[in-house]
Amino acid sequence: MYNKVKCLNIQKFIDLRRKLHQIPELGFKEYKTQQTILEYLEKLPKNKIKIKKWKTGILVLVKGTKPKNCFAYRTDIDGLPIEEETDLKFKSKHSSCMHACGHDMHTAIALGILTYFAEKDFEDDILFIFQPAEEGPGGALPLLKSKEFQEFKPDVIFALHIAPNYPVGTVATKPKTLFANTSELFITLHGKSGHASLPHKANDMVIAAATLILQLQTIVSRNINPLESAIVNIGKVTAGTKQNIIANKASIEGTIRSFSFNQIKNIKERILALTKGIEQGFNCKAKVNFGTNYYKVFNDEKLTLNFMSWLNNYTNYKVVKCKETMAGEDFGFFLKKIKGFMFLLGVDSKYDLHHPKLNPKEEAIEVGIDIMVNYIKYLSKKIDDLKSN
Repeated sequence: MYNKVKCLNIQKFIDLRRKLHQIPELGFKEYKTQQTILEYLEKLPKNKIKIKKWKTGILVLVKGTKPKNCFAYRTDIDGLPIEEETDLKFKSKHSSCMHACGHDMHTAIALGILTYFAEKDFEDDILFIFQPAEEGPGGALPLLKSKEFQEFKPDVIFALHIAPNYPVGTVATKPKTLFANTSELFITLHGKSGHASLPHKANDMVIAAATLILQLQTIVSRNINPLESAIVNIGKVTAGTKQNIIANKASIEGTIRSFSFNQIKNIKERILALTKGIEQGFNCKAKVNFGTNYYKVFNDEKLTLNFMSWLNNYTNYKVVKCKETMAGEDFGFFLKKIKGFMFLLGVDSKYDLHHPKLNPKEEAIEVGIDIMVNYIKYLSKKIDDLKSN
């Protein structure tokens, strides 16, 4: 029932990963990335695939011979605004941009799975989704709503994410909640500039911002039930132009995370209340924007348990039932509409996700391709039972 995929030239997908790694691009600006993927797709049998572009993303349907079901596989293609600090020969050529979350690996794996089914006869349809802007501002939700996507009706959907803390050959996942609900946070404070020698004639937004940041840290410690989980993190602060000028503007950027969507709502209400207090206390104006919200990644229980059981019983790969994490992923929007799951693929990197020295082991590309090709083939025989509630 399980035969390791040997018909593909895995080095080809390692080379593709390295090519993509050199051209990371931010959300909805993945022009070179999109072109690289399209150029590769041109080499595949044209009678087997149907290609649609959506913004900087791509939808590819691999047509089945006798389709009863439609499987979907989603990968993300964007990079992060990080200056790469590796010594790789194929390091990023784009200043202050890096594939520091493994989306180059994700894309190479997706192209490997796609290639296998494009070159082999398979009964069911498989939709491959090359999604832009996962890191922001969020590509999943507008893609789901697009007329291009609405043409397809996937029965189930899958995705993977590399995991630096697991060795190559290990898969980690769990039924139900895997990743948290998340929201961006942007606060801008406006006061009055002045000379440092005349603080009484100005309205210092550095002090106002510092006070607000400290107050924001009290939300989790004093407004959230200690038995529940939540995060309010400030990752970026910008203010001032010179050391002897009182700043008239300060900007704060952060993230909110919780497994409960209601808890996210409560945190936002508390942020608004604290910000109003800053306005009154410092005689300033404040603007709060919660930016992009990501829905939690909630794995379908039946499908996930079936996948884990299949890994245990039919493959030599190790499967770990992991704990949920406060990470965010807009794949959650797909899972809200379509049954499916996400799993973590071990890549054994010393450095974690979003680190400028992240260096996943490329052997994991073959593992990811092998697992998904064989699981889709296996599931096609079982899907009718699993689709029922």
